[in-house]
Amino acid sequence: IHALLLLCVIDCIFLQVYDAADGTIIQPLKGHKDIVYCVAYAKDGKRFASGSADKSIIIWTSKLEGILKYTHNDSIQCVAYNPVTHQLASCSSGDFGLWSPEQKSVNKHKVSSKITCCGWTNDGQYLALGMMNGVVSIRNKNGEEKVKIERPGGPSAINILIGKDRTLTYDPCCVSYFSKGEYIVMGGSDKHASLYTKDGVRLGTIGEQNAWVWTCRVKPDSPFVVLGCQDGTIACYHLIFNTVHGLYKDRYAYRDSMTDVIVQHLITEQKVRIKGRELVKKIAIYRNRLAIQLPEKIHIYELYSDDSSDMHYRIKEKICWKFDCNLLVVCSQHIILCQEKRLQCLSFTSVREKEWVMESLIRYIKVIGGPPGREGLLVGLKNGAILKIFLDNPFPITLLKRSTSVRCLDMSASRNKLAVVDEHNTLLVYDINSEVLLFQEPNANSVAWNTQCEDMLCFSGNGYLNIKASDFPVHQQKMQGFVVGYNGSKIFCLHVYSMSAVDVPQSAPMHQYLEKKVTIRNNQKERKKRGESDNELFLADVYAYQGKFHEAAKLYKRTGHESRALSMYTDLRMFEYAKEFLGATDPKSSRILMTKQADWAKSSKEPRAAADMYLSAGEHLKAIDIIGEHGWADMLIDIARKLDKAEREPLGKCALYFKKLKHHGYASEIYSKMGDLQALVQLHVETRHWEEAFSLVEKRPQFTDDVFVPYAQWLAENDRFEEAQKAFHRAGRQNEAVKVLEQLTHNAVVENRFNDAGYYYWMLSMQCLDIAREQRDEMLKKFEHFQHLAELYHVYRSIQRYTDEPFSSHMPETLFNICRFLLNNLTKDKPRGISKVNTLYALAKQSEKLGAYKLARYSYEKLQELYIPSRLQDPIELGSFKIPRCARSDREVLPLVQFYLDEGIGDEEAVSLIDLEPADTQGHRGLLCCPRAKT
Repeated sequence: IHALLLLCVIDCIFLQVYDAADGTIIQPLKGHKDIVYCVAYAKDGKRFASGSADKSIIIWTSKLEGILKYTHNDSIQCVAYNPVTHQLASCSSGDFGLWSPEQKSVNKHKVSSKITCCGWTNDGQYLALGMMNGVVSIRNKNGEEKVKIERPGGPSAINILIGKDRTLTYDPCCVSYFSKGEYIVMGGSDKHASLYTKDGVRLGTIGEQNAWVWTCRVKPDSPFVVLGCQDGTIACYHLIFNTVHGLYKDRYAYRDSMTDVIVQHLITEQKVRIKGRELVKKIAIYRNRLAIQLPEKIHIYELYSDDSSDMHYRIKEKICWKFDCNLLVVCSQHIILCQEKRLQCLSFTSVREKEWVMESLIRYIKVIGGPPGREGLLVGLKNGAILKIFLDNPFPITLLKRSTSVRCLDMSASRNKLAVVDEHNTLLVYDINSEVLLFQEPNANSVAWNTQCEDMLCFSGNGYLNIKASDFPVHQQKMQGFVVGYNGSKIFCLHVYSMSAVDVPQSAPMHQYLEKKVTIRNNQKERKKRGESDNELFLADVYAYQGKFHEAAKLYKRTGHESRALSMYTDLRMFEYAKEFLGATDPKSSRILMTKQADWAKSSKEPRAAADMYLSAGEHLKAIDIIGEHGWADMLIDIARKLDKAEREPLGKCALYFKKLKHHGYASEIYSKMGDLQALVQLHVETRHWEEAFSLVEKRPQFTDDVFVPYAQWLAENDRFEEAQKAFHRAGRQNEAVKVLEQLTHNAVVENRFNDAGYYYWMLSMQCLDIAREQRDEMLKKFEHFQHLAELYHVYRSIQRYTDEPFSSHMPETLFNICRFLLNNLTKDKPRGISKVNTLYALAKQSEKLGAYKLARYSYEKLQELYIPSRLQDPIELGSFKIPRCARSDREVLPLVQFYLDEGIGDEEAVSLIDLEPADTQGHRGLLCCPRAKT
């Protein structure tokens, strides 16, 4: 397999080339004369070679062009490229050859048995040949034999064997190493492709097939595996090796070689390996406990001692139980299993003690400490809920509820602050007790609080490590990976598969703290430069920073800076002290204080109290905004009724909120109080209270257009066009009224509603008559034209019903006269929708019924000049054929027919023959009986 191409041999003389991306065949390569047995790609992807039963080797380029061909004495069994020098080894039943691009000839070496397989070492120094007699011959690059291994039980096999024999439950057909030799892929008669460690420990199944797996190949330096099966199936798999790890403070445990676990002390850099013989599925570490989940059991390890630097682990318990879980957490005495929405708490003796079922999928779980057996868990859900669970409490505690999914969580050392990273990569920090959002930062994928400093946290994202201390700005430095821990001055980061400890200097946050502390001193220096020298005022500032607020207020008052004392109390939300400080002597300051208190109540999510305070302070607009946003209609109308009609801005805002709240009556009351009739009319129109609008128009005719025009438009939108036309007419909008009627007429004609069309044309004619005073001649012509069209469409409705419907309510005489009237009035400019074919057909049928055969024949003849719809073709042809006709009694002049007499017939005999009656059983005369035929 190459980056772009996949080569395949399918029991034929062609080499099939496929696109490795989507599996489509590119082209078959022709060159061999017999079945192709093997194929191999060079590691650089520039060449590949194929071997065949025709004893030849063909070397191809990546452009699918053959560049070289050489032969052996026997059929080719296998080929392999040297991964370093690109030397090609080709093996047959009796010898093997070595070819390289630098040499023209092929060095061949005889062997004692048929070679069945071959392979190079990663460094390209040695070639291994597998033979039919069980011998494995290891050769150098020149073909010289260095080692000979005889299987099974040969004398040299035991000395060279580096691992133990492992029994397989199937017949292996193929084996392939990963590029670095860390894993082995094997397939065979069990119809599976399995993954093994380099020591032969089976890790799992790559893919299950429907037939024997004959061959398998691993793409160089990548996790792609291709399988070829006996039934012709080709399957490509992408293996993903997840990072399995766990972290607690400065101890990091991770999976190595899929079966081992390495515990690393991130401070001392000590490492210890815990060897295993099975696949490690999950790892969890907490204090002195280490849990390792294997396919059929869980091993619990503990430290030998309580020494913080001890790295010796021993087995404590084994839970022999197969678990399928998404997340695994270990505590002092329990194992926590996460299965989608379910959390299970198991003791080390396999007893299930508790179970919690969440309302959404669990995305994150972390142990936050606690007494042994009563630890607390921090749980983040997909629906945004954040919970705290104690192992001795069956009921979860909801800490926070967000609208976006949780990606990462951590809690500060004092358990007072919570950091959350959501699915939008936004970091949000909350105060747990008040649920107040303290701050948020963008571009975060993971977060960790400092375990030794309450106000410090770090988060990673967008290629940067971000450190935030208290409420100071973020300090950034470049770093790849995810933050997983923060202990003192060290930050632990995971990048791909490696964990590293980053030393972070504390100088930046220290400078921020120092800068904050010297702010007062710097402020005093600046004020002295400006000429301020009142030490009591400086002392008042110091008292305020020290928390001695009453002493500071007294000094502010003594120095004549009462406003500073008021600002101090209001900033601290000490409104009662501020009121005592002011007393009842300054109403203006009292209003300002009341306004600030209302602002604070609004920010504290106490809107009703804030609204009352704004009203007390005379801030009607702010109070109305709060009341209107919360939909308190009763409170809002009370305010509006107390306001003077001259206060138009607050009254108008009240009316707007009532319109939003759909309280038409209250809004109407306010506009009436304001005397704003234009707004009142607009209110009635917008809320579709037409009756009230009409009554207002009767009293105030100047609003006729403002009411009837939107009323007509509303009627038209609701398919009430006739009423809309009348409304336009009443509003004096003659053009709009005519347009509506014209549109109605057009629609009626298109939809074959000819009665309606006639009625609408009559209405149009009357409309023209109404406005004939302005354009008399033109309007009278239109009146006559529309009257004429109204008559035509009205009578055509009867004809249309006769031709389209199975029954007619009219007598034949009536339909006969209708058709005559319509035909006599149809001019060259035939109105749209009126069919002359239908009219003539109806006339023909009624004429036939009434015995007017000549008129019927005339109608059928006229129909032949027109385009006849397919549905009427057969009835018209049949009617034309069946109409009674007699040439003798017909007054039409027939054409003269000249004919010549045969020899032997005289004139007298010819005349007598013409006068003869033909012998016809039906009593009809033939052509010769016609007395008008002339010679």
